Amino acid sequence: MHTPNRRQAATSVLALGVVAAAGLLAGCDNAPSVIKIGVAQPMSGNLAALGQDMHNGVKLAVEEINKSGFKIKGKPVTIEIVAVDDRANAATGKEAAQQLVDAGVVAVIGHLNSGVSIDTAPIYAAKNIAQLAISTNPKYTQLNLPTTFRLVANDTLQAKAIGSFAANQLNASKFAVLDDGTPYGKGLADGAAAELTKAKKDIALRQSFDDKTTAFDELAAKLKEGGVDAIVSTLNDFQVLALIEALKKVDYTKLALLGGDTIKTTAMLKGAGQLQGGLFATSPILEPREFPAGAKFLESYRAAFKVDPAYGGHYSYDAMHVLAGAIKRAESAKPQAITEALRSIDGYAPVTGSMKFDAKGEQRYGVISVYATRGGLWESQIRSDAW
Repeated sequence: MHTPNRRQAATSVLALGVVAAAGLLAGCDNAPSVIKIGVAQPMSGNLAALGQDMHNGVKLAVEEINKSGFKIKGKPVTIEIVAVDDRANAATGKEAAQQLVDAGVVAVIGHLNSGVSIDTAPIYAAKNIAQLAISTNPKYTQLNLPTTFRLVANDTLQAKAIGSFAANQLNASKFAVLDDGTPYGKGLADGAAAELTKAKKDIALRQSFDDKTTAFDELAAKLKEGGVDAIVSTLNDFQVLALIEALKKVDYTKLALLGGDTIKTTAMLKGAGQLQGGLFATSPILEPREFPAGAKFLESYRAAFKVDPAYGGHYSYDAMHVLAGAIKRAESAKPQAITEALRSIDGYAPVTGSMKFDAKGEQRYGVISVYATRGGLWESQIRSDAW
């Protein structure tokens, strides 16, 4: 019987180690039994209703996907949501993003606010985790990170829509442009003001606030004194409602107000009929009922949550379905593989029809619609993907 010398024995042990390591690596490529998806939205504070709506959309989609028998490489896989509250605050958002990374999520649907999405994007990118955001500030995708994806059209197009509609449809001679001081609000308001200037419209007042201000008595007096007959605003819904109350105090409600997408909410409908010039909102977020499949979604949503969608829950619902499609295409639960699949997928979105991202992560099929309050609803007036 031949007895191997020490060198031969060491070589054999090394070879066995290599084989074992290869086996472990192969095992790591197998699909896990549970995949974690992060949801990062404001779940408390003034924007909680919007954040909860986004969370609800994901929950509804995950329930459907899990019931359908979701599989990777033939292996049954359960999707689990890890939800965090970013409080619509960039610093808190970064902490929340790190919590999701530490929890082992493979993709994130978040955030609502542009400032939060922009500040958290590098945290996700460092781990190749796809971030699907409804935020609209162009700077989000201009970070040039491979992991940033936008679910709707951005504010470059929305600013054009605001300027075009305000200049041509509001029949106003003096404008006020107001913003909430956030990257979303200030950026969009600046773009809208530039469009109004191009149209040779008189901007009698340009003012910034913070995103929590509700004391508008002084502003109402300025608007009345300046004879402003149209307001372009990127304030939040609760702020615009407070402004309307301040305008009523000084008996000056003959003007029109055109807001951004953060006022196209169910809560904002309380202000319907209180401004003689009308209440309008531009938004990249179309109503669920505007889509052929919207009725089915609304029925399921109402049955599950006992309320109507408040904002963009149908977009987060679609995003989760597109994300599931990307995971299936990648045949992997690895974040980088999922991100790469999202870059090339023309994803089936059950409500909106399709989600496809360009090289920067912008939504190819994004449009901006202008809405007016009519009969307790937001009714579309005009929409375009060009403006």
